[in-house]
Amino acid sequence: MVKYKYAIELGGAYTKIYVKDNGFALCEPTLVCAEPTAQGYQIIGFGQEAKKMMGKTNDSAEVFSPVSNGQIKNYEYTKALLNYFFAKLQYKRNRDSILVLINCGLTQKDKEVFLNLFYELGFKEVMLLPTVLCSLIGCGKNISSTKANMVVNIGGANTDIAVINMNSIIKGATLGLGGRAVDVAIANSIAYNNGIVIGLGVSEMLKKEVGSLYPNDTLNMEVTGIDIESKVPRSYIISSNDLLVVLEPFFDEIIRAIDVTITSLPPEITTDIINNGVHFVGGMSNIIGLDRYLKTNFKYPFKLVEDCENVSILGAGKLLDDPELLKKLYENT
Repeated sequence: MVKYKYAIELGGAYTKIYVKDNGFALCEPTLVCAEPTAQGYQIIGFGQEAKKMMGKTNDSAEVFSPVSNGQIKNYEYTKALLNYFFAKLQYKRNRDSILVLINCGLTQKDKEVFLNLFYELGFKEVMLLPTVLCSLIGCGKNISSTKANMVVNIGGANTDIAVINMNSIIKGATLGLGGRAVDVAIANSIAYNNGIVIGLGVSEMLKKEVGSLYPNDTLNMEVTGIDIESKVPRSYIISSNDLLVVLEPFFDEIIRAIDVTITSLPPEITTDIINNGVHFVGGMSNIIGLDRYLKTNFKYPFKLVEDCENVSILGAGKLLDDPELLKKLYENT
């Protein structure tokens, strides 16, 4: 039986790596900063360093994620980024095996790209496993049970919705909605309503510090952007209510997708979900006021999982110590 040493969650926002016997080893933005040269584009920053360069480089340089909607959009940049991350962990090529967490809606072609990439990185064995399975394991749920569980993983680039029973996904869907889409929507909303242009790094900070689903929250934050008309820097106080017009439609769409999924299930499965609750994980589940919002707008029992942004990679870490369960899960996917 193959023993896996590494587990990786290659997200559109963050890449997380777990190492057997060492624990949670790396969490960095899935970002690359590159600028054009006479010989082509040259990478000048990876991960956290690339994030620090957002909005602070010359006009020709670009900071971007080579992974989007759960897919590898730029193979060579992704490979370079992962080589950088694994060099930090002193990974020795051709010796170890890796568990790779993926979205449940990927095509076979998308999966082959992941497999080719990690084999090229030097891993001797590569296993692909849907992230949602690891999410429930991280929640402490017994996914081998005959009782079905439902998990909603609201990540950086996507939202995965899955119903899991007896080690397999019996119903799943992937929405192209995640934290990055919220960052873009916040920047667009502030430009339209307040007349200033801010960067996505500032949008993300606003989301984390001021974002709230409470209708009368008093949180606020001063940001500086470029005035659309005068083209000069201008400061503005952004309140939680300014962000509410972005956050509510985002979660409304996710709730609609969950409702559609549940109503398509047999009554026996629906009963299990009502008894066990819908588990919300992923970084966007940290938004202030989500509990109140769900109590008002969601008609099913639910659970907001602690450490929601890391529960999937921690669940994968548990699987590294349980090769028999890992084998069963792989056989059912």
